[in-house]
Amino acid sequence: MTALKAEIVDWCGELGFQQAGVSDINLELAERRLNEWLTQRFHGSMHYMERHGSKRSHPEELVPGTVRVISVRMDYLVDEQDHAKALLDHESQAYISRYALGRDYHKVMRRRLRTLSRRIEERIGEFGYRVFVDSAPVLEKALAEKAGLGWVGKHTNVINRDEGSWFFLGELYTDLPLPIDEPEVSHCGTCTACIDVCPTDAIVAPYSLDARRCISYLTIESKDSIPHEFRKAIGNRIYGCDDCQLFCPWNKFATRTSEADFAPRHDLDTASLVDLFAWSRETFLEKTEGSAIRRIGHEQWLRNIAVALGNAKTTPEVVAALKSRQHDVSAMVIEHVTWALAQHAQE
Repeated sequence: MTALKAEIVDWCGELGFQQAGVSDINLELAERRLNEWLTQRFHGSMHYMERHGSKRSHPEELVPGTVRVISVRMDYLVDEQDHAKALLDHESQAYISRYALGRDYHKVMRRRLRTLSRRIEERIGEFGYRVFVDSAPVLEKALAEKAGLGWVGKHTNVINRDEGSWFFLGELYTDLPLPIDEPEVSHCGTCTACIDVCPTDAIVAPYSLDARRCISYLTIESKDSIPHEFRKAIGNRIYGCDDCQLFCPWNKFATRTSEADFAPRHDLDTASLVDLFAWSRETFLEKTEGSAIRRIGHEQWLRNIAVALGNAKTTPEVVAALKSRQHDVSAMVIEHVTWALAQHAQE
């Protein structure tokens, strides 16, 4: 098993993963924290977080026979962080979370983890396994921490001391009794940069995130009208939010990815709000093919951009763009457009 694990780590490097580690399946502490979080209703409308009973914190219940989890991480930062910072609250351009600028990471990582499983099978024969990439009730951050990939920071993202936090996570549940790695411990110290910079004060305490206030939740997970109290704070963030990562001191060690799949598509890293708001449903589906953005749908896309246009610099182009959708087929889009026009005294 020790020799096999060494081979697995090497194969992960060949497949484009920056790190791999192995953990046991004891998630007792993480389970307690999850239950406390759910009790406080911090998950909002993400009801899937409370479904599946204890399968999320008991891997052997989700995949019978599981005794180990191989966790991997893959870097995704595609541009200089200073460029991303300069885009925050830009007067006319959109900010899209860096992870969503290119190909959907679920597809990229799932394919490579399946390749990894085939290599293991070729070496030892059939074995029990299942691949996960944010696709089932899996406590991926807790597992990554136990596998030594990093620690869960105060913003609840995983931080690696050598690479920062700009990476995706994936898992291979297995029945192979591989040697486990040493868990990572927190190195956040007294730093509160992520808490201080959060636009909507979503990090309500160190290591505690109220998703109902989080811009990533509001622009991606929530299907409802965006609460008025958060609209100004959203600024130009039309899909997700990276502020807590952009200002984390540990990300001074982050490096840009060389993964071609994660390179920005359709100039989404420099796109104007007015241009994106003009996308028809057909254009949206075409431009977001193979992208994580497609999951929110065209209506939500327009809802988010309407808010951002309400926060943009008042120009004839911005007002005209908003007025072009005053009579949209979606009542939700109309409601957000009406709010946005009011911000430009053009209701």
